[in-house]
Amino acid sequence: MAALLKKVWDSVSSRSGSGRSGSSASSDPFQQAIPASTGPFDRVPLDLFIQILKILGPKEAAKLAAVCKYWKFIVADNRLTFPTEMHELSFKHIYGQRAQVPGAVIIDGGSGYCKIGWSKYASPSAWPATFLDFGNIESPMYSKLRHFFTTIYSRMQVKPSSHPIIVSVPICQYDDTKSAKAARRQLREAIYSTLFSLNVPAVCAINQATLALFAARRTSGIVVNIGFHQTSVVPILHGKVMRKVGVEVVGMGALKLTGFLSEQMQQKNLHFDSLYTVRALKENLCYVALDYEAELSKDTEASYKHAQEGWFTLSKERFQTGEILFQPRMAGVRTMGLHQAVALCMDHCLDAELACDNGWFKTVVLAGGTACLPGVAERLEKELRELLPPSMSNGIRVLPPPFGADSAWFGAKLVSNLSTFHGSWCMTKKQFRSRRNPIW
Repeated sequence: MAALLKKVWDSVSSRSGSGRSGSSASSDPFQQAIPASTGPFDRVPLDLFIQILKILGPKEAAKLAAVCKYWKFIVADNRLTFPTEMHELSFKHIYGQRAQVPGAVIIDGGSGYCKIGWSKYASPSAWPATFLDFGNIESPMYSKLRHFFTTIYSRMQVKPSSHPIIVSVPICQYDDTKSAKAARRQLREAIYSTLFSLNVPAVCAINQATLALFAARRTSGIVVNIGFHQTSVVPILHGKVMRKVGVEVVGMGALKLTGFLSEQMQQKNLHFDSLYTVRALKENLCYVALDYEAELSKDTEASYKHAQEGWFTLSKERFQTGEILFQPRMAGVRTMGLHQAVALCMDHCLDAELACDNGWFKTVVLAGGTACLPGVAERLEKELRELLPPSMSNGIRVLPPPFGADSAWFGAKLVSNLSTFHGSWCMTKKQFRSRRNPIW
């Protein structure tokens, strides 16, 4: 920064006063308004100049504005015409907003893959494999959690003490029993203890299903999270998981679908090197049929070129893979179908009479990477309407994952941008200690 300031100061001191382009007859009104030259910086294109300003923080921009009239002109509260893909905004307004809202680190640690990144970024920065790199986060051992968070902070190249953090708590220990409550409390305390031992200033820990619901701009509904190993059907009312109603669990997840597809490919003598190849085929070729029986008579052959292994062609395997979500017995799994688990959860919600309006549980939000398969939402809604009586099925809506496999991460991003984030959502180390050791 010191070197940059010196260059700018030298260029301003030796400016010729002939304007940015050296000509007083510029046809660009923006360039006509520039009061001074920036010397060697004149050769920097305007759009690149603006990008530099966007990267700089408000303090650095203010320092530059103090020594250079040109920078001062840009930073001032003038309305600039940005490139066509950008809106007309005030730099002063942008910098003011950035200064008021500090960024937060977001960690969505699932049982299969972990999504990490900054709340100010448009999307997660990385998607490392949780179970390969960090151990299973659902086993709340202090040493594993410490390694988990330390590794993530190292990858993000950020000091834990510099920013608050939002952590998605895995959907586990579903029951409302004393032992399940104790296990959930132990997991949360382990997360808080680990992060505060790393000197994190504030921690916000929220259930994954709740974050996925927030991402869909809802605070009440049923979240169907198709995870890596299993599927959870979670009723949520006003942002709180209704464990007294009951969280339904189906022993069918993304790994089972990938394994089922690999078995089908082996039966057709299709060679592949790893399950990662099969997963890529599942994500790019597979879908869920609205009518399974009718789909069997159609020509559904399609091909996909894998980067390392070349072309693969699938036919009925494309929709039979996703069909095991609704007909688990096809894969040799004795459990409820997805639609049956959701219908059972809705029935429990109706019996519980938790709200005056029973419509709160008729919005179903899908979450998880497998839920992104084309046709899952439409098929589930169709099955629910056929399975439930008209009094319950009327008004049912099944929403696909609002942000794909990253829905929980984007739900955390939404929370971090709330004006009440630091006061109402976060817990500091002092607050954590006072809760653990209350003064009676």
